[in-house]
Amino acid sequence: MSHITPIDYETASNAVRAEHDREVQLRGRMTNMKRTLLHSPVAHRIYAEWFPLREELRPALDDRGVWLLCQAIAIECRSIIPVGFFRRALINAGLTPETIVPTEDEALLIEFGKAIVRDSNAIPEDVWARLKARYDEPTLANLVAFAGIMIATAIYNNAVKVDIDPELGPYLEGFEFPSK
Repeated sequence: MSHITPIDYETASNAVRAEHDREVQLRGRMTNMKRTLLHSPVAHRIYAEWFPLREELRPALDDRGVWLLCQAIAIECRSIIPVGFFRRALINAGLTPETIVPTEDEALLIEFGKAIVRDSNAIPEDVWARLKARYDEPTLANLVAFAGIMIATAIYNNAVKVDIDPELGPYLEGFEFPSK
């Protein structure tokens, strides 16, 4: 059970309701994580910067690459809600997460995602060299910031023990975190 209860729209302040309505208008849905974050509209907006950063990365990273990066981060953080979110994205795109063969660029993003979670002080130099050969510095800055927000999202979900959104359940059937 979540340590922070989801907001109750009917009894929420005008500021919380305005932020809720803005989120629904922008993205069309309200997740359990967002409902808990909405106790602080500022905190919600900070985490929602994931979306503008994703758009900044769009010219360099397609959806599949982003999903695989985020999936790698979520699995490495052992955070079930983002695992379900990105499994849903992959499955809805007609892919089977367990059998995806990543491209060279996707494999680099997966390796980077795992490395930044494991120890952000020790991302292998060869990973950095390959990232620098592939992306310009503005893209790299956005990539690291994006990964950081994804890690923060995983940590938030884990620490708060946010309840899994019912619509993610079918995408998590049979999933198990790899042994450490």
